[in-house]
Amino acid sequence: MNQMDVMGVMDLMDVMDVTDVMGVYRALSSAARLCPNGMACPDNHFSFSIQSGAANVVAPKICLQNKMVLGTAVRNAGVGINVVILNGKTGELIKTGNFDMYAGDVNPLIELLKSIETGSVVMMASYDEPASKLTDEARKLIAELGSSKVQALGFRDNWVFVGGKGAAMDSGFEKYKKNDRASNKYEDWPEILELKGCIPRFME
Repeated sequence: MNQMDVMGVMDLMDVMDVTDVMGVYRALSSAARLCPNGMACPDNHFSFSIQSGAANVVAPKICLQNKMVLGTAVRNAGVGINVVILNGKTGELIKTGNFDMYAGDVNPLIELLKSIETGSVVMMASYDEPASKLTDEARKLIAELGSSKVQALGFRDNWVFVGGKGAAMDSGFEKYKKNDRASNKYEDWPEILELKGCIPRFME
């Protein structure tokens, strides 16, 4: 855990009780491990793992074949919606992006979504606040990648998703947790979501 993580926990102590702060601390300790052990996947599949952000302190991380492709360690994760795009045939990393949906502009996200080529694998993870600037157009484009939860995504909800351009049905790789102060793990934010599995290579 680095100095910025420690400072983040100290800041949270002003707004959370000790139990909540310790939960974030444990999340930070888990996040310090770069990637979990890779899964044994069948031939023509890629192993992946995704972890959403925790509160507004722990950034999300996305790993492919036991290698981090998005996260604090590679300095490309941030508040809002985090995106990784892969070549679905080869597993090659095409692009990563972070889109601030609280204080930022949704148009760069829409442009990225429109540029995704058929056969691409798309991974997404929320951090802090993923929904305030998310328009109907952006939600529709994400739904077309196979998401069944993006239409419900609201203020400070947590969400992780794997889909693809050219998907014929809803993706089975998706988790969603509503922001509900009565059940939240970190007062104003729900618990971390984790998702891992094997993605089949895109076959024409």
